[in-house]
Amino acid sequence: MAERKVRVRFAPSPTGPLHIGGVRTALYNYLFARQHKGDLVFRIEDTDSNRFVPGAEEYIIESFRWLGIEFDEGVSFGGNYGPYRQSERRDIYKRYVKELLDSGKAYVAFDTPAELEAKRKEIANFQYDASTRMGMRNSLVLPKEEVERLLAEGVQYVVRFKVESDEDVHVNDLIRGDVVINSSILDDKVLYKSADELPTYHLANIVDDHLMEITHVIRGEEWLPSAPLHVLLYRAFGWEDTMPQFAHLPLLLKPEGNGKLSKRDGDRLGFPVFPLEWHDPKTGEISSGYREAGYLPEAVVNFLALLGWNPGNDQELMSMDELVQLFNLNHCSKAGAKFDYKKGIWFNHEYILKKPDAEVAELFKPVLLEHGIDVSAYSDEYLARVVGLVKGRVNFVKELWEQARFFFVAPETYAEKDVKKRWSEDTPRIMFELMDVLRGIDDFSSKHSEEIVIGWITEKGYHLGNVMNAFRLAVVGECKGPHMFDITELIGKEETLARIDKAVRTI
Repeated sequence: MAERKVRVRFAPSPTGPLHIGGVRTALYNYLFARQHKGDLVFRIEDTDSNRFVPGAEEYIIESFRWLGIEFDEGVSFGGNYGPYRQSERRDIYKRYVKELLDSGKAYVAFDTPAELEAKRKEIANFQYDASTRMGMRNSLVLPKEEVERLLAEGVQYVVRFKVESDEDVHVNDLIRGDVVINSSILDDKVLYKSADELPTYHLANIVDDHLMEITHVIRGEEWLPSAPLHVLLYRAFGWEDTMPQFAHLPLLLKPEGNGKLSKRDGDRLGFPVFPLEWHDPKTGEISSGYREAGYLPEAVVNFLALLGWNPGNDQELMSMDELVQLFNLNHCSKAGAKFDYKKGIWFNHEYILKKPDAEVAELFKPVLLEHGIDVSAYSDEYLARVVGLVKGRVNFVKELWEQARFFFVAPETYAEKDVKKRWSEDTPRIMFELMDVLRGIDDFSSKHSEEIVIGWITEKGYHLGNVMNAFRLAVVGECKGPHMFDITELIGKEETLARIDKAVRTI
């Protein structure tokens, strides 16, 4: 048989914001597709109409646009296998429901919610399966005429898959190997509901994967229990030859303690669990997002890639192209991955360092505007040089303001602890002398200024640390910041002199 082109899919439900675990699943699908020169399909699984949330689909698409995860086809991307929204595929599913019913692989059940609830009370751990189905109200038990009458009267029903008991079902998982589950623990899953004329996830996703020629299903570990049912459904349709290969990814775990990562963990520890900020249309609640928190998309991608996968070497910083090259499902962990959000902050710091100063300066402009700085008054070169001097000190672009404000605004006040430590009664006299030295410098470049000022301090026998710290306090407002003469070169001679003069008069 000719080898099939790799086709994978990411199929979220539009029931709210996209959880960061879902983003990782999509990323792994993307890396796998790109590495194998295959296609990534974007499908919307909206068969549960009760849980639909307006705006969720647009939010999901915008998240991937920001992250740089590109789809080849699907909802809003086009393609030859549509429609890609499950609610628009009703008639397709009905055809396959009929096929299962006609072949005796499925049956119609009329049990009401009240009747099912009564059974649950009567039988501990009740499940609708081979051992209980003959005591229920379904087409396996009721006379044919009775079934036809109920259908004709429009009585609501579901279609259930008939799972044969005590059969070992093998799921060949690319991460976990051969997973064997006995069919006796599976119930006769509902595949279709007459109430909304829509299939459930189990049927829809099998039919779609088959018709869309999906070759690999890479999804979260939480779907592993449903994999045997999906294998049985493929068999029931006679599609064994085109059954995709499964890979169930490890769970994302809480940063501390046990259990699955949740939004509550993020709220408690102060990190986002969604790619973008989410405004809940029902409650009005706003949840933080990685984009709005100031993370760079490439940092988020790199951070997520290493949660449950490793490249097989010690490399940590990887571009999307490098991730594509190195990605291998064999290097995925079976165990859950602790969500080390502090590592996410480290990645952001590293990516700020890697980014050209001019690019970071562009990202810094909105922050400057927020602080009332007229950005047009500064050249792009000036902004890039400022960024170059301080970006090593920050984890987020918004933190640049705290590190660089003195390049834009002269200090109004002076740090009390530094004044106490660095400003003595001799300081004003020495600062006036320093101003005379600075006035005499024609070439105000960092290296040249430094040579002259250090030469003057040495010649005068002054204490280098005391003079330089008082100089810094006058120009910056506190004893912090990059190399002093890099600062003065940038703000210029006049501004430097004005600041020293003001400090002497103020302090």
